[in-house]
Amino acid sequence: MDHKIIHPIETRYRTEIAELFTEEKKLENWMKVEAALAQTHAELGNIPNEAADEISRKANINFVKLERVKEIDCEIHHDLMAMVKGLAEQCEGNAGNYIHLGATSYDVEDTATALQLREALKYIQNSLLELLIILLKLTRERTELICIGRTHGQHAIPTTFGMRFGVWAYEISRHLDRILEVIKRISYGKMSGAVGTMASFGEKGIELQKRVMNKLELNPTIIANQIIQRDRHAEVILLTSMIGQTLAKIARENRVLQRNEISEMFEPFKEDQVGSSTMPHKRNPHKSERICSLARILKSNVIVALDNIVLEDERDLTNSASERVIFAENFILLDYMITQLTLNLKNIELNEKNIERNLNLTKGACLTEKVMIELVNRGIGRQEGHEILRKAAITSRNENIFMKDILNENQLISSKFSKEELEEIFDPHKYIGKATDQIKNLIKILENKYNL
Repeated sequence: MDHKIIHPIETRYRTEIAELFTEEKKLENWMKVEAALAQTHAELGNIPNEAADEISRKANINFVKLERVKEIDCEIHHDLMAMVKGLAEQCEGNAGNYIHLGATSYDVEDTATALQLREALKYIQNSLLELLIILLKLTRERTELICIGRTHGQHAIPTTFGMRFGVWAYEISRHLDRILEVIKRISYGKMSGAVGTMASFGEKGIELQKRVMNKLELNPTIIANQIIQRDRHAEVILLTSMIGQTLAKIARENRVLQRNEISEMFEPFKEDQVGSSTMPHKRNPHKSERICSLARILKSNVIVALDNIVLEDERDLTNSASERVIFAENFILLDYMITQLTLNLKNIELNEKNIERNLNLTKGACLTEKVMIELVNRGIGRQEGHEILRKAAITSRNENIFMKDILNENQLISSKFSKEELEEIFDPHKYIGKATDQIKNLIKILENKYNL
């Protein structure tokens, strides 16, 4: 039967990380575990050395073909056992008799999954590091590009684009820290049999598990039932979703700042690119919108991963089918999202004219905090000053008058400030606090941490 592609992670959203989630790669990982098991059995005197050597030599896709394994699976309806039979077919002599000795399916599958997820996390780590480098570059370049800060969607007080990029860079660095921690916790395998007691491996069970995992550069789980417990896997999916939400936050800010009435920051748009089939003028932030959309899928898969923690007795199979979906989806989509955001930020456009326009849009109202603090320094109570400035801001907004002009007419304010002093106070470029120092400190810390 010809395979017709259905899922977009196979085409539109596919990146190189997808190679870690192919059927061929899964088969390779399974056989890598089987080879390690056979070698360990031989070391412990459980099987002939020649048998272990033959199993190890044939345990790869050069000999065991995916197509043949699928044929066997269609007959016996057990994919792991289909691999065992396919490998046994390729082994000479009686070596095939010793494949999978004492193991249960999930000794192999869960250990192979640990290999897969560890490699996938390291791949994401590299992708995120590239994104971090771009964010630090933007942070440095835009350290003193002053803009209006917004809270609740309303103008607050001045900040800088360097602060914005720096906040995002710092968050990405925390995700890199989390990846290191999660790699430690997912890098566990098991070789302990049907319910975890190691009964099938006899007196040497603990040593056998230790040696198998050592060969695979994994940690042996201290205790398990038939499976590695799913809190480890749920944490992996949760982490991919958290990273996705950070990417969506950055992408959403790009979308907001690209609105026509704001027009401060724009994702790249090629000369021959089309924004709308019917509106020729449109320049839609489609890459940013796509990132936000895909983040929803990553988030929804967290529920599945959490549900997979709840299994019956020594295990049931309710985690299996969903894990065939969520691991591949979350890692492939996440890497695509990182790639898209990195591309956006590498070529981001900032309109400094509009940034300056918006900084002054509220006619000085964004500096009322600064005035209030100066009033306190000159003997007026904070609450009294706050009320004066609140009423002045309403007048400024309703009558479209500059704040400094309103305050110049206020007897109390004019008794505390000269016109020249108010002019100086209402310069938005002189109210960014320690933004520059914070940015420089962040850049220094992260460059040292990652040897950039």
